[in-house]
This record gives sequence, structure tokens and C-alpha cells, in this order.
Amino acid sequence: MKRLTLVRHAKSSWKNAGLADIDRPLNGRGKRDAPRMGGLLAEAGIVPDIILVSPARRARKTAKLLARAIPNAIGRILFDPALYEASAAVLLERVRSFDDSWQHVMLVGHNPGLTDFANLLAAAGVDNLPTCGTLVADLAIDSWAAADAGCGRSVLYLIPKESPA
Repeated sequence: MKRLTLVRHAKSSWKNAGLADIDRPLNGRGKRDAPRMGGLLAEAGIVPDIILVSPARRARKTAKLLARAIPNAIGRILFDPALYEASAAVLLERVRSFDDSWQHVMLVGHNPGLTDFANLLAAAGVDNLPTCGTLVADLAIDSWAAADAGCGRSVLYLIPKESPA
């Protein structure tokens, strides 16, 4: 059994229209939501072996804020260029390449890829994973290479709007 946690980056700022998409920072709401969601994940015992993160500024900051609230997670962040604007198909291929010593991986990335991937992997029934939305899925596999459509089951779904403050 493997576990995969999917996190969409927290709410980003559109204040500076001249910034490239990859350089957009978090806005105030994003800076509040990410540590709160990290705390909720920690309370639920969601502690990944590794956190793979899109190189986008908003995703990097989200991961750091989440990790500060999760025991021993801050040193487990790796930036993965393949996650930036990745489709569900790209995410599946990336997951299949994970090191099998990792039992629980957290991905911090972007829509629409994360929503599509959650539905592909775990039939999550999610129309749109909102900013800082998190889906935890248990996968009925022993090796990441065996990951495929329908191999997962959603065990936790958290979104900031419906989570305790």
C-alpha cells in the first residue's frame, strides 16, 4: 500500500500583471491557508516521506508553509520541474517513477492537472480542487510503477473554505 497526498498551491496574487506565471507569489489568503492546512494534515497524521513541489513560486511557498506545520517535513521538500503545469498523464508517469522506498509522497502543484489526476487515480469525484485543497489517497499497489487509473481510494479531502479555522 502506498499513500499519495495531492495539494494544489495556495491562493496566489495577481497584483503584478508583469510577473511571469511561474513567479507569482501567494496572496494574503494563501499565506493564511497553507499553514492552517498543514496543521490539519499534521493533526490527521498525514506525514509524507517526501514532498515533491512544482518550481512555481506559489507552489514552493505553499510547500514550505505546509511543511513547517508537519513534524519533520521541512527537510523533505524537493523541487520537481516536471510538476509545473503537469497534466494528469504527466503526473501519472511521474508517480510511476517514484523510489519504492517512499511509502507516502505529497505532490504540491497546479490545476487542472491535479484535479484530473485525483479523479483518474482515485475516482475522487472532485470538480475542481480549490487553492490549497488537499486530497489524500491510499493506492492498492506495492510499487509506484504499478500506479494506474482507479488504483486509489480517497481517504481524506480538505479544502480551506470547509475546514476549521
